[in-house]
Formats: sequence, structure tokens, C-alpha cells
Amino acid sequence: MSKHGVIRGDQNIPRSSLFEGRFGRIFRSLPPASWPVEALMDLGAAMTAAPETVEGHPELPAAAREIGKMDRLHDEEENAGISAGYTYFGQFIDHDITFDPASSLQQQNDPNALVDYRTPRLDLDSLYGRGPDDQPYLYREKRFRLGRPLRANRDATTVRDLPRYEDPDYPNEKKRALIGDKRNDENVIVAQLHAAMLQFHNKLVDRCPDASFATVQQQVRWHYQWLVVNDFLPTICGSSTVHSILPHLVGATSVLDDPPEFQLYKWRNDAFMPIEFSAAAFRFGHSMVRPIYRLNTRLNGGDNEDEATNEEVERGLAGRHFIFAGVQRRGLAGFGDFPERWAIDWSLFFDINGSIAQPAQARVQPAYKIDTSLVDPLGFLPEFSQPAIGPAPPLTVAQLHGAELPGELRNLAKRNLLRGARLGLPSGQAVAYSLGLTPIADENLRVGKAILGDWDDPNETRTLTSIHWSFAGNAPLWYYVLAEAQYEWRQRATGAGGRGDAEPLTLGTIGGRIVAETLIGLLWADGSSYLRQQPNFRPEQRLQTIGGLLDFALER
Repeated sequence: MSKHGVIRGDQNIPRSSLFEGRFGRIFRSLPPASWPVEALMDLGAAMTAAPETVEGHPELPAAAREIGKMDRLHDEEENAGISAGYTYFGQFIDHDITFDPASSLQQQNDPNALVDYRTPRLDLDSLYGRGPDDQPYLYREKRFRLGRPLRANRDATTVRDLPRYEDPDYPNEKKRALIGDKRNDENVIVAQLHAAMLQFHNKLVDRCPDASFATVQQQVRWHYQWLVVNDFLPTICGSSTVHSILPHLVGATSVLDDPPEFQLYKWRNDAFMPIEFSAAAFRFGHSMVRPIYRLNTRLNGGDNEDEATNEEVERGLAGRHFIFAGVQRRGLAGFGDFPERWAIDWSLFFDINGSIAQPAQARVQPAYKIDTSLVDPLGFLPEFSQPAIGPAPPLTVAQLHGAELPGELRNLAKRNLLRGARLGLPSGQAVAYSLGLTPIADENLRVGKAILGDWDDPNETRTLTSIHWSFAGNAPLWYYVLAEAQYEWRQRATGAGGRGDAEPLTLGTIGGRIVAETLIGLLWADGSSYLRQQPNFRPEQRLQTIGGLLDFALER
């Protein structure tokens, strides 16, 4: 194999798409941590927040109202530093670089034997599939096929759905998306992000109609890679962490003269996908998921999609949809077509042309804080649940949750914890010690929301060790990454110049380092990335943010 992960062979050329890689370990010498399964299940349950409900009526779901003033934050759980769109851009990245259908929650797994069915490169194989020659049904010559036009309620937009297959013999069957990675249809938001990236490719074809498919594909990939390095990672990990790995960004020098400095992610011959990243650190985004979203400002309904009741307005439900719900029309679960009124307005998810300063319904929705609490809808993943039977207004918590499928584990926190244990991940404390750091004391490892007023309230947060004795000095790595972000944020928020609950919250020392080094390392190991082929590449000004690129892609 070559230095940068290209397999030599008589049917391989440097631009070929490689559809598998290997998982591996960053901390190879650290022993796997272990806990009783019941301890992990108890922790997962404690990390899953109770549903937000109407006071005095625990059966009725509610949400923080979007009050009509200029405050960026309307809810103490919201993160002033990260907009909601970054949650789903992170999911899009994850689907680009990792896919492990073989590991099991029921048995121990050897990561060195697991195949990553995504290339360990930021090459958008989840978007391009195997290309127009092998998957022509995804394309029309150099352009992507697009799905039906979508509306913002009844107003026309430039937003398109994913292309979908409809079997005429089974008209009631869900219309599955025709895309390079089926997971990019698992919720409405990431599906529309994927569709916007299809439109971005087509927009570049329109700009340069004589350019070859390969040339346009390269430009799309480089724009995407540049945004990962210069927008996504500074937002999630902090600019100082990114600059410590890529010092040329600070001194405005060449990456060839001032190369990356990796402390953790190192490879010999080929890049690999670290399980500490895929099964722990990069799952930080699960804690950022909001329970409810506004897709566009034209939607104003509730149980009646045309008009919400006064009660629904008071409950904060008007025109908004839960990320998952047992009642299909009230949730954003995917793997099928959704109402054509649900065109996404990306200015509600990213700062586009100053949208971050807009009030009330037009504001950019912040992500939730990176902490040791996941919102209630993530406790009943649709893939492992049955829809509510015969739902009737008004919407109730029982309808939102649906029914559990026998033998399935539908709680995301429990699944993450169990997966980390089955893959033999080290504890968070062991990783800290190996990096020469003092681990966070057990009394400061909390389970609950990152809200300053809750920190010392035993009804709101619990210490990790109060859940089970086996967690003493032995925290699961995924949990530790979240707890570290929460703890370091608290130190900043209450310190000199801190802004309390409005203090932006990013990944902490260990979590940020694993995430940033892995993504930058994958780029540095890839001979076709912009860092290797054109290190001075820089998008035009309007395309230098994720929101700006999406705005351009959907421009008339």
C-alpha cells in the first residue's frame, strides 16, 4: 500500500473510491475498562432526561417558548457558542467516514478485525457513492438527480427533497432515498443537508459547464474539507486546539513549511478509524440534539398542521416538530418521504446573513450544551420502536414515545455505553493519565444538564459514583468526554470574565484533542485532500462558512 492509503493494484488509480478501511486504537497500551452491564444501563437511564411537560400535567409534552425579544438564548440548556446546524453537519461527517454494520452490542468486539465500510477519508463517498459509471441512477450525466421541490408551508422555495424510489406495486410502502449512504435519510434535517450538498455540486456544474465530473467532485470535496477544518472544528473544539495541531493557520505560513503536530493520532502506513473517536469522542453530538426544532417560519400548526390551538402555543409546540416522535406527523424521523411543506430554512440553523441576531421564531436555534444529558426523544429511537397506535389529539408523552419493540434496546445513551464496553475502550481516567493530565475528581463527574444552578442540587445532577460503585476512578470514555466538556465549561462560566449559563461550551481538553486530531489526521493522510494537493486552497468569501455554502447552494 502507498504512503497515503491508496491500494496499489491493476484496477486502482489514485482517484478511485475505496469502500473500506480498518478500525484501530489510539491508546493501544491502555487496558479495557469494564463494568457490570446493569451499571451501564443505570447510567444510560440517568443520562436520559425526563420529557419536558406542562406543569401539573406530566402526560402533556411542552417546550421552551420562543419569546419575542432579542436574547440569543431562550433556554438554559441552549449553547450560546454552537448553532443547531452543527449537530447535523457533524452527523453528516460521521456518515462520510464511519460505517460499522458488523459489531455487536451482545458480545466483545475486536476493533482490529472490524471493517469500516466507509473510507477513513473526508472524501464524501456518502454523497457520491461509487460514481456515475457504477451507480447511474444517482446521476443525470455530471449532475445529481434531485427529489421533489419542497415548500415552506405553502410558499415555494428552492429546497429539494432527496431523490426517492416509489414502487408502483406497493404504493403505501415508504419511499426510500436513492443516495450514497442510507443513514443520511435517518432524520429530516440531515436528509435536507444531504440534498443541499447535491445541489451545491450541481451549482458548481452550472458555473463551469465544461468542467469534468472529476473536477467538480474535487472542488466540492475541497470546499467541504476546508469547512471541516476552518468552521466545524473551531466551533466544536475551540480555535486554540485546532491551531495547536495546524500551526500554519496562526502564522499564515505554508502547511508544508509548518506541518501538523499530532500528539495522539499517528499511523504507520495507512490512516485508520480510531475507536476512541468513533465509539466515544465523536458521539458528543448526541448531547447537542434539541428535543424540538422549527424547520421554517411559515409552519404554524400543531396537531392540526394548518393552525395550532392556543394551548399548543402556550406549550411551545406551534410550528415545531420533535426530533423523534411515535406520531409521525409530529416528529422528524426519516427513511421515507415527509410532508412537502417541511422545506428547511437554513438561516434557522446557521448564522446566514446575520440571522443570528433575529428574534423569536426567526432566530438561529442553538444546539443544546455538550453535557452528560441527552434529551428525552433519544430514549426511544424510532428504529427500535413501534409507532403510537391510533394517536388522537392532544399529543401526549405516551404518543411521543411509541411502544418498545421486544428484545430491542432503544435508548441511545445505553447503546453508546454498551458499545464502548464491547469494543474494550479504556476509561476516561486512564486516557487522562496517559496524556500526563490529572483526571477530573469523582465528585466533579456529574450526570445531568450543564446548568450552573443545578450543579449542587441532588435532584438535578448526581455524581457518577452515586449510580454504581464500579464507576469510581473508572468512567466510560464517552461519558468522560461529555463530563469533561461540562466541567471545564463550569470553570470558565464561573471564573473571571465568565458569562454564567451564557458561556459558550465546546469540547474539553481530551475530547477536543481526539476529535480534532482524528479529522485533521485523516486529511493529512489522504494524498487527494486539499491539504496535500493544494494547501493554499481557500473558498471564495461567501463559501467560508457552512451556512454560507448552503445559502449559495439554494440560491435561485
